[in-house]
Order: sequence, then structure tokens, then C-alpha cells
Amino acid sequence: MPTPAEPILDVRDLRVAFDTDDGRFTAVDGVSFQVHAGKTLGLVGESGCGKSVTAFSLMKLLPQPAGVITGGTIRCQETEIVSASAREMAKIRGARMGMIFQEPMTALNPVQRIGRQLSEVFLLHKTKSKAEARAGAFSMLRQVGIPAPEVRYDEYPHQLSGGMRQRVMIAMALACRPALLIADEPTTALDVTVQAQILDLMGGLQRELGMATVLITHDLGVIAGMCDDVAVMYAGRIVEKAHAGELFARPR
Repeated sequence: MPTPAEPILDVRDLRVAFDTDDGRFTAVDGVSFQVHAGKTLGLVGESGCGKSVTAFSLMKLLPQPAGVITGGTIRCQETEIVSASAREMAKIRGARMGMIFQEPMTALNPVQRIGRQLSEVFLLHKTKSKAEARAGAFSMLRQVGIPAPEVRYDEYPHQLSGGMRQRVMIAMALACRPALLIADEPTTALDVTVQAQILDLMGGLQRELGMATVLITHDLGVIAGMCDDVAVMYAGRIVEKAHAGELFARPR
């Protein structure tokens, strides 16, 4: 485990490109940042600036074969992510690194029941017992504020509201209590009231679990309410880094 002075996530000079019919296009160009336990880094910027590409790079979930990490390092605790094999990443994702996606309706499997998808996380990383996995799924559904988890367990994604689906995504991301949470615009598709509920839930769970969090958003209000530090991205680069209060008081 890292000492208090060591970051959970250390990204240095990350470069990501996409191979197209017209040649190689650079999407992320020399991005560096760190996140410590219990802290939240906000990645903010306009659409197309490279925020989500950075997030998917951290999990090695870039679309293949087009997406390529062309340089830099990503270290999560003691593991170097860029050089990690597919087998190693399968063990890391969900266990030590969790991710909440922007649109849960596309991230969840529409033809599998909620309970089965959540139980799979426990079966992959925590237990071989289906009964224990089911109990773990019930516990997580309760923890993220879903009423009647025994009923929701057997429902399909389309039977839940947008806010409930996002709560399921949070439950899946945090089921194994990862050291790092990556949240890619987790409230974009939700109305303002549900957005506030989801952000409060994420903040409470982070305090409880002591996770390092990377929160990707274009909403400065979310940044102000959730983040300790902020990195502003533009055209694939970080153009400003500051504590959240300093960014709003004295932006460059």
C-alpha cells in the first residue's frame, strides 16, 4: 500500500492517439496529474478536449484497434497500467479501479437482470459462492439508496429510472471498494434534482471508503462542490492546474 505521501494515481506525460484513414490523430498530448487517497481531482474542459479519452486510457478501455497510448506512464498504486497485460487489467478493473460511465443505459447490458450484472463483480473478484455474491449485491443496492433491493435485483435496466440506473452503476463500480474511482460525467443525463442526489451519494461513499477520485465534467458547479483540485483541459492538454478554491478565486 502507498504511504500517505504517495499518490494512488500518478499519470505522467500521457499521450493518446487514434489511427484513422487520414493518419494518426493525437487526442491527449502530454497530460500529467496525481490523485491522493481521499481526494477528488476534477478534469474539466469543453466537449472534445480529451477528458473522456484520458479516463478510458486510465482503465485501458480505449476503442480497439484505433486507440493507442503512444507515450507516458499511468501508475495505480504499485501497478504500471500502460504495460499491464489484458489478464492483469481484468484483475485490476473493478477490484482496484472502478469506473462510473456517462450513460448507464448503454453501459449496462440491456438483456441481463441488474442483479446478475452486479453479482458478476463479486464473482470475479471476491467470492466463488453465488449466495455470497447475491448477498453482496443486495448490500450494495441498499448502500446506494435503491429501495426494495430484492425486487430491483431481478429487474432489467429499462425498468429503472435514469437515476436508479446510475445508482446501479455506482454500486458496480464500488462493490469491491477500489482505491481509485473514475467518474466520467456521471450526472450529465440526469435532471438537476437527481444530479444533486447522485453527487451527494458519491461524496458520502468517497468519505466512507477513502477513495481517490477522478471526476470528469464540463460543469463548474459540480467542480466547485465536489473537487479538491482541478485540471483544466483544452485541445488534449492540461492548460491549468490549481486547488478548486484558487481556480475560482484567481483563474489564469
